[in-house]
Amino acid sequence: MNMNKTQRLTALVALFTVAGAVSVPLGQADSTTVLTGQAAFVSSLEIKPGTRRKITPADLPKPYATESAATVSRIVPRPDGVWPQAPAGFRVDLFATGLNQPRIIQVAPNGDVFVMETRAGQIRVYRGVTAAGKAQQESIYATGFRQAYGMLFYPASRDPQWLYVANTDSVVRYAYKNGDLKATGGPETIISGLPSTAPREDVARALAAGTQPPDHGHWTRDLALSLDGKRLFLAVGSASNDDDGPAENLRANILEYTPEGKFVKVYAWGIRNPSGIAVNPTTGELWCSVNERDGMGDNLVPDYITHVEEGGFYGWPWFYMGANQDPRHAGKHPELREKALVPDVLLQSHTASLQMTFYTGKQFPAEYHGDVFASQHGSWNRTVRSGYEVVRVLLENGKSTGVFEDFLTGFLTPNGDVWGRPVGAAVASDGSLLVSDDGSGSVWRVSYTGT
Repeated sequence: MNMNKTQRLTALVALFTVAGAVSVPLGQADSTTVLTGQAAFVSSLEIKPGTRRKITPADLPKPYATESAATVSRIVPRPDGVWPQAPAGFRVDLFATGLNQPRIIQVAPNGDVFVMETRAGQIRVYRGVTAAGKAQQESIYATGFRQAYGMLFYPASRDPQWLYVANTDSVVRYAYKNGDLKATGGPETIISGLPSTAPREDVARALAAGTQPPDHGHWTRDLALSLDGKRLFLAVGSASNDDDGPAENLRANILEYTPEGKFVKVYAWGIRNPSGIAVNPTTGELWCSVNERDGMGDNLVPDYITHVEEGGFYGWPWFYMGANQDPRHAGKHPELREKALVPDVLLQSHTASLQMTFYTGKQFPAEYHGDVFASQHGSWNRTVRSGYEVVRVLLENGKSTGVFEDFLTGFLTPNGDVWGRPVGAAVASDGSLLVSDDGSGSVWRVSYTGT
């Protein structure tokens, strides 16, 4: 069913009335109010910075409560005068533009900003920031990558020796010293033979035709390092939406290696696409940002952000959000039902949650310290838009209550066309938040001014 904006607003107001969770009119965000129950399921056209939401497994519909939709995300140029929106007191500047599919962002110990340009197969480096919030200097660090995504500096100290880069089929590293704007040597392969499937052109054709895309494999590989520097984590997404055949061997997992590239074990499994991973600097726990499965309706299955239990099983493909059976695998693996873990933070379905970062800066107000920021790229499998924003996950002493906040919004035109798609999220050395946007080929800088 296709809905115009008026119909969407009417439906949302009806949901709010049923849930009884709203004390603030649409269009006004109140961070003291948390939308729960059905009121937490919204369209990206209506989200506002500062709105808080919480979704629980009890709020989820039954499978196929709605038909599985295929919504084309038409990318248009950013209209004149249109800008991402942040909560009151924050300023948004265009840090860099003209990039070719900017993805993961990593900040070097000296403050240089490394941005992976996946389509161009290169890493671009930015140094300094002007009074207008723009980068002062840029350089190409290295080229020749194959669908590269994750990066990290090793060791994680003020004097790293290596820059690690995850291609879709390998992990390489470059000798690095603080201040390098260009690689001084070639890559050293430390992990090879990763399962990979390149995205296919027929995916784009299916979306343009308004039909469900075929399974095409998740190619992103993110990296994280334990606080003691002894464990290298590598995220590998599934090859399919919900299959359980041999093509999924060593996929839909987070793998553990030594920093030298020796395989240790499957650290956690049943995670469909852990497209963003990071280590909590407060607790030392590994966390991940996950794209869940499609094809079960508008509000199934929620994407999520969670701490990751060592050896933990997160359900894919047989179960979801704990012991809920995927009907496409009815009766399979009953021995795993009670082992399937419920994630910490359930996001709205089909938001395509990507890079996540913990806020360790000092520029934002104190209540932001230690919270999670995660980019929501937006996806195709919902009647109305999901994602196209950056969310904040509120933590207390490193733990979550399941509440998240719409933080950076405004990446859609009023008629629902998409001009921006957040991917990367990283904290700059000055405490601002950097967000890459592969829709407009930009990096945005969010700073706190208090006014």
